[in-house]
Amino acid sequence: MKSCYEASEDQSMSASEDQLKMAAAESAVALVSDGMIVGLGTGSTATFAVASLGRRVSEGLKIVGIPTSERTATQARGLGIKLATLDQEPNVDLTIDGADEVEEETLNLIKGRGGALLREKIVASASKRLAIIVDESKIVSALAKHAAVPVEVVPFGWPSTARKIAGLGAKPALRLTSSGEPFVTDGSHYILDCMCEPGTSAVQLAERLDHVVGVVEHGFFIGMTSEVHIAASGGVRVLK
Repeated sequence: MKSCYEASEDQSMSASEDQLKMAAAESAVALVSDGMIVGLGTGSTATFAVASLGRRVSEGLKIVGIPTSERTATQARGLGIKLATLDQEPNVDLTIDGADEVEEETLNLIKGRGGALLREKIVASASKRLAIIVDESKIVSALAKHAAVPVEVVPFGWPSTARKIAGLGAKPALRLTSSGEPFVTDGSHYILDCMCEPGTSAVQLAERLDHVVGVVEHGFFIGMTSEVHIAASGGVRVLK
C-alpha cells in the first residue's frame, strides 16, 4: 500500500505531465484556422489537442476533423467537432498527433503503442503537414533503443509473420489485453511489439518490414513529420 506521501508524489507527477501535454497541444492547435481539414490523433497527448480544438469550436472555429481511431471520434463528437472520413475529405491540411519516440536529429518517429498506428499513418500520409506534440521525455537520440516498435499484422498466420520479423533481427511479442486475449486494432488486426537489437537502423528496418508478407503497417514514421512541439518545464519549443 502506498503512503500518503507516495500517493501525493504520484499525483503531482501526473498533474505535471498533463500540464506539459496540454502546453504542447495548445501550441500545435494554434496552427489551426477556419475552414481547415484537421487530422485528429490518438493517445493521451492527442486527447489534449482534441479537447483544445473542441473549446475553439465552441467559440466559433469552423473545421472538419478526420479521426484516427474510434475513441478519438467519440471524444470529438462529444465536443461538437464536425467529422468526416478520408473518402469525403481526402486532402488534410494539418494533422496533430502524439508520438512514442521522436528522433531529435531527423524528426522520425515511433508511434502506435496506443494501438492506432495504421489509421494514424494513413491520415498522416494524406496530410500537408504533420505536427507532433510531446513532452521532452519522448525525445531520443535514436529510435527503438529502449522500447518496442509496434507492428500491425494480419491475424491469419501471425506466428509465421512473427518468425519472418524475428529473421530481421527483432524480437516480436504478441500484444495481449488485460484478460490475456490478443489485442485487436480498429482494423481487426493484431499487434506485435518488437524489440530491436542494439545499433538497429530504424530506416533500414522500416524498409525491410514493408516487404514482410502479413505485415499491415509498422510504427516507424520516417520522413513524415513537419514539426514537433516539445513541452518542458521552461516552455514549449518547436523543431522543424
